[in-house]
Amino acid sequence: MRVLHLCAGNMYGGIERLLATLARERAACAQMQPEFAACFEGRLTEELRATGVPVHILGPVRFSRPWMVSRARRALRMLLQQEHFDVAVTHACWPHMLFGPTVVAANQTLVLWSHDLLTGKTWIERLARRTTPSRIVVASEFSGSTVRRLFPTVDVSIIHCPVSKSQVTDPSRARAKVRREFLTDENCRVIALASRLELCKGHKLLLAALSQLKTRNTRWECWIAGGAQRPKENAYLKELQSLAAGYRISPRVKWLGQRSDVDRVLAAADIYCQPNSEPEAFGIALVEAMHAGLPIVTTELGPAREIVSEACGAVVPPEPAAVADALRRMIEDSALAAQLGAAGPRRAIELCDPGGCLSRLATTLAQKHVQASPANAA
Repeated sequence: MRVLHLCAGNMYGGIERLLATLARERAACAQMQPEFAACFEGRLTEELRATGVPVHILGPVRFSRPWMVSRARRALRMLLQQEHFDVAVTHACWPHMLFGPTVVAANQTLVLWSHDLLTGKTWIERLARRTTPSRIVVASEFSGSTVRRLFPTVDVSIIHCPVSKSQVTDPSRARAKVRREFLTDENCRVIALASRLELCKGHKLLLAALSQLKTRNTRWECWIAGGAQRPKENAYLKELQSLAAGYRISPRVKWLGQRSDVDRVLAAADIYCQPNSEPEAFGIALVEAMHAGLPIVTTELGPAREIVSEACGAVVPPEPAAVADALRRMIEDSALAAQLGAAGPRRAIELCDPGGCLSRLATTLAQKHVQASPANAA
């Protein structure tokens, strides 16, 4: 079964990590042959090509430039005429509104993999809903509850995002090396957060919690990985750094920027804390941290309780005091932290083992569906 995954490609976050995993772990489900089509060249296309999968570039698109939209759709139409794909998957509403009509007009099976919490109110979602997919895939029950706002009659399948095991072969060596690079003492307890610089990821809540974090006889430090990819993210980063200075914790917070070695960073940390201030559709970073054997601190918003069990972490209210208390307990009680961290890899495999996830995806995509008619495509 040949599957064409359609995406934007100009950013790098959870969707892009998922696509790279689909390419890297494709041997786990030999019946499914993935190919990828993106609008923009960038880190994602580089990672995809490095795995050996076919990557098609359809051309950059800005919806304020109608000729760019027409050009990209024409490139996809030619690709679909030249190659046979059993199914095309649009990843999120932006590529769905852009390419969904072309896929349907070519009489191809169209599946939407929704990676967002949908409201039905944005202009992107309003345009996306004009093209009805044959099926929708979501990563969590929570995100699945929102897709009905756009497509109330389409079947929805919940398939957790596949997440690879850590690529670090010698965690102890990596830990020592990374800590030397960051000038962090081995006895210092490190709290890590690795995410895009978006408000929902809880950076502000984490800094507020750190300002309240009082520990006895134990030093701590916080590493924040993730670089600005857009002007508004640059402004957000400056705001966060100003907040850290205002809280007088700047010496304890290290801004690591964009990283391609998050596995190494996590191997050198002691606790993973992503205290989301708004819900998100899933939480790949939480699963990656569990693979690394880190105890988790997160907030009870969105699908957190679907991912983090009591055996591997703490799910707390989105309040600075609650986050600070959970961090303090894990910093001061090393036995508790070790116990929670040891349960992480087992939970990560249970949820997001690539073999199981890809097998379920293949079964879902192979199911026969009623095609969306061209009349539904605008």
